[in-house]
Amino acid sequence: MLYKKINVELIVVADEAEAVIGELNSALDQMEERYTLFGGGIETVAVKHPGARKRSALAHTIAAGESVAGALKVARESVATAFRAVI
Repeated sequence: MLYKKINVELIVVADEAEAVIGELNSALDQMEERYTLFGGGIETVAVKHPGARKRSALAHTIAAGESVAGALKVARESVATAFRAVI
């Protein structure tokens, strides 16, 4: 059986990290109700950004998060379809 590993990297403001992690965990829990997921986890690492924080950077982060959520949904559907085909 063929599987795919999906890596996602997000950079968020440190003050918002716990909230983002909470929402990601919630989204993963919802996906686990509909699809078969193996392993995984959320890892956090502190990084420094050399430039000043701008609103546009936050907007890009939010847009990236939405893209990631969409990609995760599509990937999960693909895995579920493949899993059903095998069974």
